Amino acid sequence: MSEATISAGRARAATPIVALRGIGKIFANATVALNGFDLQVREREFLTLLGPSGCGKSTALRLIAGLSAPTRGSIAWTDAESTTGTVRRHAIGFVFQEPTLMPWATVFANVHLPLRLQGIDAAGARERVIEALRGVGLSEIYGAYPRELSGGMKMRVSIARALVTRPKLLLMDEPFAALDEITRFRLNNDLLELWQALRKTVVFVTHSVFESVYLSNRIVVMTPRPGRVYTEVEIDASYPRSESFRTSSEYAGFCRLVSQALAAAMASGEPA
Repeated sequence: MSEATISAGRARAATPIVALRGIGKIFANATVALNGFDLQVREREFLTLLGPSGCGKSTALRLIAGLSAPTRGSIAWTDAESTTGTVRRHAIGFVFQEPTLMPWATVFANVHLPLRLQGIDAAGARERVIEALRGVGLSEIYGAYPRELSGGMKMRVSIARALVTRPKLLLMDEPFAALDEITRFRLNNDLLELWQALRKTVVFVTHSVFESVYLSNRIVVMTPRPGRVYTEVEIDASYPRSESFRTSSEYAGFCRLVSQALAAAMASGEPA
């Protein structure tokens, strides 16, 4: 185990929702994205996958979501929502790198989409759509169109759409990477408030050491391709976290620790 690893005793004590064991993923063009990838996602944690571009972070997220299948290894669900080893789709919310909103549809219609696909009409979905929009601070603009929204507002709509099915697990693939720093900081704060209020489990993907430390209670550091877990770092700082945490020596120390772990992963390419 590397020096950067902090004992994650409290996280390990939590109930696992899903376990990925010995995962390998080879694409049709022979690219080996993941090899020997092991991960447990635990109930109500904020887990971040951190690593360089191309290390398989997004691939791991898509495997958890059931949007892709592993070449080898197993994915085992222990959540009550699971059936025959696979989780029901409505138990997972996915926020992609881009908001991917329908430009011809209102905010309400975009958030309603997952429920409409479940056969719930607009009238039956109204309360849940407004509830999801209220959670991201946009309940008053349900009649607006994406062209009328800022980048940050579009991402909030995307998060509301992922939450409208009331999933137990929220997967987020670098959702704030394209935003300016001020907007990104604000959405980081809002996301933590939402996570604490809704008591969801979040798996978050980022390239940013600073973002990962601010948001997470556990960070999984991955090696370059083929991706595997190099080490884990527990961010043992209390919530809620605010701007005072961002400027604290505690935050700086965790950022230094995670940066060292990432540098070691990049240098070795082998598990700790």
